[in-house]
Amino acid sequence: MPLGKLDNLVKIGQLKHELPDKNEFDGMVASAEIRLNDAKLGGLSQDGKFTLAYDAAHALSLAAMRWHGYRSENRYLVFQYLEETLGLETAKWRVLDQCHKRRNIAEYEGHLEIDSQLLNELIEITTELLELVKELDDL
Repeated sequence: MPLGKLDNLVKIGQLKHELPDKNEFDGMVASAEIRLNDAKLGGLSQDGKFTLAYDAAHALSLAAMRWHGYRSENRYLVFQYLEETLGLETAKWRVLDQCHKRRNIAEYEGHLEIDSQLLNELIEITTELLELVKELDDL
């Protein structure tokens, strides 16, 4: 199912058209579900929960893009186009963008600053992503 904005990104080399792969899709969703469940466990640090939930959100966002027949090597794009791939509200993908920026600071500068509210929003949005991606698979 071609999506206009995503097709424009293909034209400028930001995305690639690639046939969806059911095994890849299922693997991403299964991995994301495990990480999300682990992020909800008690006894983990906020940093650990954040990393697990962020990785789950990324895997689900990438799975949605792959389901539509696109591949991105840019983490940011899979979040930015969730409105097109899953119908996610702008405000929610922007929370994921904020998490992406914090993850990059942690990854490249060694400093992860996570507050409880952001972590809770990340987990809630990732839970919603899981449901939306599973609905794609049912189509």
